[in-house]
Amino acid sequence: MNFIETAIPGVWIVEPAVYNDLRGYFFEVFKKAAFERHIGKVDFIQDNESRSSRGALRGLHYQLNPFSQAKLVRVIQGAVLDVAVDMRRGSPSFGKHVAVELTAENKRQLFIPQGFAHGFHVLENDTVFTYKVDNPYTPSHERSVRFDAFGIDWKIVSPEALVMSEKDKNAPPLLQAEYNFEF
Repeated sequence: MNFIETAIPGVWIVEPAVYNDLRGYFFEVFKKAAFERHIGKVDFIQDNESRSSRGALRGLHYQLNPFSQAKLVRVIQGAVLDVAVDMRRGSPSFGKHVAVELTAENKRQLFIPQGFAHGFHVLENDTVFTYKVDNPYTPSHERSVRFDAFGIDWKIVSPEALVMSEKDKNAPPLLQAEYNFEF
């Protein structure tokens, strides 16, 4: 596996070593020892999966402390533009983002530490997105912030084709969002 730290320290791209032959391919999705050697100790407790149509935008979501979630995300089928936004007060990269295209073909993963908002825009139909988290989903601590509050190029071809939940459409801008993360 190749671990590439992004412009925001703590956010990592993980590129697997893929072995192809006549039967197909094989790669290690997660290897605890390698992960901890490069990124650090994270106790993932749950795997989640979603399927979305092209044009769906999910996010930007996060959970307040003490239930903030670190995530290791990837695409099994299709493609997304995946985004992590630093929401940690006092961070030199507060309000800045990392955007990475994750596809079934490139098999890249993105590690997003606690204290970040996360979202993705689906670039292909029938995209299957999966991710590990280190804290359980806790509705009372779930929050959102406007997807268009950070100058992110979401690769939206047609605003009319954008599909979002009412919660995400009505998320507050950064200055009105509730967050409790410290750098």
